Amino acid sequence: MNKLADLFFTFARIGGLTFGGGYAMLPMLQREVVEKRGWATENELMDYYAIGQCTPGIIAVNTATFIGQQTAGIAGGIVATLGVAFPSLIIITLIAAFIQNFSDLAIVQNAFAGIRICVCVLIFNTVIKLWKKAVVDKATLVLFILILIGSVLTSVTPVIFVIFAGIVGVILKNKEVQHS
Repeated sequence: MNKLADLFFTFARIGGLTFGGGYAMLPMLQREVVEKRGWATENELMDYYAIGQCTPGIIAVNTATFIGQQTAGIAGGIVATLGVAFPSLIIITLIAAFIQNFSDLAIVQNAFAGIRICVCVLIFNTVIKLWKKAVVDKATLVLFILILIGSVLTSVTPVIFVIFAGIVGVILKNKEVQHS
């Protein structure tokens, strides 16, 4: 029961203190889940995040579900999911009740403009961390460039890019094994 409470409150804190969605949540997830609690390795977290990106639903919720399930089974998945969603439910309910009264105020609009910039920086930091872990040789650099160009120049769904990258990853690793 203690582990379930720990999962709930950890993910509630992550959900309540992270602004900007799933991408902005990654640094806090890494700190809490990998460094502090050891519920997942860096690679596992990246795998859960990638799967959470290409499955239906919100990345943060999907990732919390994967980590909770790995840590404490089905109950852990449910509790972590409820934990990460709970703060948003409360905050969104309060905002929805009062936003119409304040949305036209310049100070509110300026605050949101500042928050958007902060979120961009948090996402950029996450990209740099992911880059260091993922782009490790010429082959992964080429894959990165191909997917970057494809995602910028086309409207192909990210699921296709994830499947493509998975297939290329399998092919590259099989070639490594054969050459060893």
